[in-house]
Amino acid sequence: MNDNLNQSKSDYLQKTQKLKRVLNLWDLIFYGILLNQPVAAVGLFGLVSMLSKGHMVTTLLLSMIAMLLTAASYGRLAAIYPSAGSAYSYVGKGLNSHLGFLAGWSMILVYLIIPIINTVYGVLSLQRLFPEIPYSFGTIGFVVIITFLNLLGIRSSMNANKIVLYIMLIIIGAFIVLALRYILMTIGWDGILSIEPLYNQDTFHLTSIAAGTSLVALTYVGFDGITTLAEEVKNPKRNILMAIIIVCLFTGVFSALQMYLAHQSAQTMWLEKESRNLIPFYDRIPKEHMETAFMSVCAQVGGLVLFNAMIITMFIACLGSGIAGQLGAARLLYGMGRDNVLPRKFFSHLDKRNNVPAYNVLLISTLVGIGALSLNYQKTAELINFGALIAFMAVNLTAIKKLYFNCEQSNRNIFTDLILPAGGFLFCFWIWWSLPNSPKILGGIWFFIGILYLAISTKGLKEKPVEFDFQSD
Repeated sequence: MNDNLNQSKSDYLQKTQKLKRVLNLWDLIFYGILLNQPVAAVGLFGLVSMLSKGHMVTTLLLSMIAMLLTAASYGRLAAIYPSAGSAYSYVGKGLNSHLGFLAGWSMILVYLIIPIINTVYGVLSLQRLFPEIPYSFGTIGFVVIITFLNLLGIRSSMNANKIVLYIMLIIIGAFIVLALRYILMTIGWDGILSIEPLYNQDTFHLTSIAAGTSLVALTYVGFDGITTLAEEVKNPKRNILMAIIIVCLFTGVFSALQMYLAHQSAQTMWLEKESRNLIPFYDRIPKEHMETAFMSVCAQVGGLVLFNAMIITMFIACLGSGIAGQLGAARLLYGMGRDNVLPRKFFSHLDKRNNVPAYNVLLISTLVGIGALSLNYQKTAELINFGALIAFMAVNLTAIKKLYFNCEQSNRNIFTDLILPAGGFLFCFWIWWSLPNSPKILGGIWFFIGILYLAISTKGLKEKPVEFDFQSD
């Protein structure tokens, strides 16, 4: 549920450049945390716990390794291409322009799905407060609201995003303190120091771990947005690399801490004392509350106040991200229409009063409504991971080519220039391969359309492909 990158970047630079022209390391770290969001794992708690048989913490840490290796590739390519700043640009410039097009095509899928996943989770959160609201009615209402606000040209500001981020950190901080207190009072120190969330011999299976890891990768998807600030960064060779690694590390460790405490709290919450070791808590989660299981844990450890605070915060975050995500997707289509990638008359139309691509906003809102009514939270998350992981694998391959094979023998290091990016590629490929068949089929259809369009538009790959503008304002 990441805020749309284009809007956040524009707001962020407008804010920071009033103070100084160059962004430092801490500016990048803050921006990366804002993109990833400190509550990114909250919506995955029930689903990933079920898929991994109670090993969500393990899946988070495994995904973190893959993302850290990939982040290193991003950071080092940012030093080579300080004005590029995206998987599409890196692959296109460093590997092959046609492969770069396909990496960009994969990222377009991510852009289109982001407002759908925000709609789905926003409505699910609202239903925990008002269970009498039908999902279809809530979905239509949510889409109408974000569409209406976008057509009016209303955007969330950087200050508003900061406020929401601080509220998230306060609420998650309160959850951590209250969960520690709850576990100590109910289970004792054994609950605080248990290794069960990391490894339970009775339920640990590689296939389950792989299934959970393929879904929990969603937690990290936004980290690459840092590289789009490369042109504004002081010492990009050092700061981009450090920032994305620190953001990935923070996201992984902080999310793992939250899920560890949620797991241990849920053990007491959902299980009968006499059968605590026999019936896993994830088998006790009501199906209709699977995506919002973390909220139930909040209610148990912090009462109604924490429960309501978490739900309201998640709803507001989804609303803001939904508005930005819908506009970002609409502006991406606008850029493609302006460059004649799509029919210019429709897709490059701008509303004269609010300077908004109104036709595209309405088109995206229709797709979001259909997608939110057709796909559940898990399937939308898996589709995002499908597109993002393809782009991540392509970046790692680009790093291998540029850093190892295109480098003079005296300047290359087999460990940092070959083994690490190769490890990032293999880890991402393992996670991607572990995705269920449904996102592979849907994503594969999307990818096939991209290959078909590429072949036709370049006359059999003989010409340079069209360029995407992921940063159009």
